[in-house]
Order: sequence, then structure tokens, then C-alpha cells
Amino acid sequence: MTSVIPPVAIDFASLNFTTIVPMLMAIVGALVILCVDLVNKKLDKSLYVMLTVLFLFVDLGTLIGYSGNVRGFFDLLLVDGIAILSQAIIVFASILFILTAMNKLRFQEYRYPEYFALYLFVVAGFQFMVSSDSLILIFVGLETASMALYTLIAMHNRKSAIEAAIKYFTMGALATAFFAFGSMLFYAVTGTVELGQISEVLTESNFENYPVILLGVVFLLGALGFKLSLVPYHTWVADVYEGSTASLAGFLSVVPKIAGFVVALRFFEIFVASGDIYVEIILYATVVLTMTIPNIIALVQTDIKRMLAYSSISNAGFAMGAILIGTTQATNALFLYWIMFFITNLGGFTMLWLNRNKDYSFASDHSLEKYSGIIKTSPFTATMMGLFFLSLAGVPPFSLFWGKMYLIGSAVNAGYIILALIMAINSAIAAYYYLKPIVYIFLKEPAEDGIKCMVNATGPVKTVIGFCAIVTILSIFLVEPLLNIISYYVQISGY
Repeated sequence: MTSVIPPVAIDFASLNFTTIVPMLMAIVGALVILCVDLVNKKLDKSLYVMLTVLFLFVDLGTLIGYSGNVRGFFDLLLVDGIAILSQAIIVFASILFILTAMNKLRFQEYRYPEYFALYLFVVAGFQFMVSSDSLILIFVGLETASMALYTLIAMHNRKSAIEAAIKYFTMGALATAFFAFGSMLFYAVTGTVELGQISEVLTESNFENYPVILLGVVFLLGALGFKLSLVPYHTWVADVYEGSTASLAGFLSVVPKIAGFVVALRFFEIFVASGDIYVEIILYATVVLTMTIPNIIALVQTDIKRMLAYSSISNAGFAMGAILIGTTQATNALFLYWIMFFITNLGGFTMLWLNRNKDYSFASDHSLEKYSGIIKTSPFTATMMGLFFLSLAGVPPFSLFWGKMYLIGSAVNAGYIILALIMAINSAIAAYYYLKPIVYIFLKEPAEDGIKCMVNATGPVKTVIGFCAIVTILSIFLVEPLLNIISYYVQISGY
């Protein structure tokens, strides 16, 4: 008598298909762009930029209007408040960053519609990462986004860009292995890969097999540390930013990290909530080193893009401090800080992008000498760059000051006084190296063969700069409404 395996019956309604619709918008957009290119090869890049923006806006609309079940798609997706909030930040940031592709100069990668399709795949990958608590789906999202990102960097087609892509790829492969191994250890101990169930099993068993659990934490911290560029996994950052275009480097400094923070938040919450002393020590050391070491390295940089690269590592350390603190206020502070950082960084990197010209008379594309005395040759460029550097330095009343203040406040309220002091000291160190380019721009004489400013500027990119400048200056009026939205989404997720 042969037993027949019963057929698997899946009710379509029980899949809660609406949970996957936002990611599908990005994926469908990518496929549409590829199909359009098959039909007609001679279309202008502005069409592809507009198509990308259109699909991302639809993606954003499906997120803002989302009111379906939290769970969906074989219970792999978890669309809670934090997932919606972080996806909205990812998609909105991606819309603004892709608009910088409407530049004047012709660059290699924008001739290919594949660039825009890959960009949408990156966004979809990060959306999957933040809207799941299954380590397998997080892994798939991470890999989808990373593979597309390596290619985007290499498409710039300069020697430094290909070198940057290879560096990013080899380090990324190591991080992938770390993630897989860490997930395997947790599966071995708990028999599940879903973070919620891992938390339950570990709490019920009172963290037995603790050495194995700790080893799993170290491996997963290594994998997430690479994505978030935490010390000591940060060595790739400056070279990759330098090899990428300024607009892609800005994207790398903001979007992949918000996805990484959400995964880290979901994962470390298991240990922070149960007061695991060893994991807290590891996190504390990582946060302090990540804030401090890149800040010291940034002091000696002579290239603005490399300086911004080290500053973004230090800022990631700041935001990671919120995950260590683990209170609701700290989680709110994490999102507020990153939104403020995104606006400022978008402005800073876009200004570098607008002043990018194929001029090889300087040591690097964005050396400090190049910007000497541009207040006399281009007051607009000088004023905008000065504004964004002051904001990054945490000078009130500009945007990043409020993020830093709220984050340090949440550390003080949770009793992490020493951490708050270290944050304040690091802010002071950072102010010094952000003021260095301001001194060059406003107080030095223009270089003899100084740069031609705004050579890459067009209406759409100037609009992005204008938006960033207005938000940076008027951020004092935005903090409270933003905090209300953030705390609503964080509370319905139970963090």
C-alpha cells in the first residue's frame, strides 16, 4: 500500500498578498525599464529616471496607505510599524538620490537603462530586509541588494570604480558567509530562523548553550557590522566612496544603513531586553570604537569625499548607540537621527556631484584645495556647502543638531551617562574637521586653476539641493511632527 503525500493546499487570501505589493512595485518597475529598452534602444536617460521615480512613488503610496495584516506571504513577511516607517525612508531617499542622475555631464553608467533597473532591485532588496523577521528572507534581501550595488559601483567604468566594486564585493562575500554561519548557529540552538520565535525559545530555555549563542551573536554582528560599516568592519568604506560617483556614495551612506539598523534592532532587542551583560559589553565597545576611531582618521583627510566617508561611519556608530540603549525613546531617536542625517548627507554629496568635472590637475576629485575661495567665484556653491557642513557638525539650529540632541537625551534618560559624554566629545571632534572645508571655502584665496562650479547642475538637481537646504534650515519646525509619526509607528510595533 503506497501512501500518497497529500497535496499542499494554500488559500490565496491567507497569503495576505498586500504585504508584498510595495516590493513588487519596485521589481515590476525594473522589469518595465528593461522591456522598454528592448523595444527602443535610443531613448533618453531622463525617461528612465522618470520611470524609476514613478514606480518608487507608487511604492511609497502603497506603503503609506497600508492597513492590512502584519503577517503575510507564508508568514515570512512582517509588515509592522517599523517595517512601514523604514521602507518609507528607504523609498523616499531613493527617489531623491535617483533625481541626481538628471545631471548635465554625460557619465558612462547613465547611458544604460540596466543602471536604473538595478537601482530598483537594490531598493526592493532593502525593503525585503526590513519587512521580515525570518533570517532567511533577510539574507535573500541583503544579497539581492548587495549584488545589484556591486554592479552599480562598477558601472562608473573608471579604474577606481572597478577597484571599489571588487573591494566591496570581496568584503561583502565574507559578510554573507558570516550571516549564514550565524543564522545556522541560531537554528542549531533554537530550531527556528524567525527572530520572534528565537527570542521565545532562548528566554524559555534561559539561554542554555550560551557559548554557542554568543558565537552566533558575534558572527551576525560581523555581517551587520559590514553593512553598517561599524569598526572593525569599516575598512572598505573610504575606498568604495572614493571610487563611486558622489551621488552613489551619498546613497550608500544612507539607504543600506537604515536597512541594517532595522535588522540590528530586531535582532539585538532579544538580548538587550533580557539584560544580557556580555552582548551589551560587545555592543558598547563596538559603538564607542565606531564613533571615535573614524572621527580621528577624518581629522587628517585632505579629500572631502573621504572625509564624508569617515564621518558617515562615525554617524552609524551614533545611531547604533540607540540600539544599545534599547528604550522606546532611543528607538524614536534612531529614526529621527537618521532622517536628519539623510537630508544633510544628500545635500552634501549632491553638492560634490554638481561640482564634479573631469579635471585632473588636483590630487583627487574633491581635494580641499580645489574648493579654496569659491565664495568669490560661486557664492551659491559656497553657501550651500557651508550650510551642509555646519549641519553635519551639529551646529544649532540645523537639522542634525536636533537628531544628536534627542539621541544624547535618550542616553541620559536611560542612565547611560558615560555613553552620552562620549557622544558629546565625538560631536566636538567632528565639528573640527567639518569646519576645515568651511575655512578653505570662505577664508582662503581661490586656487589659480580653481574649479568651475556647478558644471553638472540642472533644474531637477538644483531642486533637490533647494529641498535639502530648506529642510536643514527649518528642521526645528519639523522635529515635533516627525517625532509624532515615528513614535506612532514604533509603538504599534511594540518597541
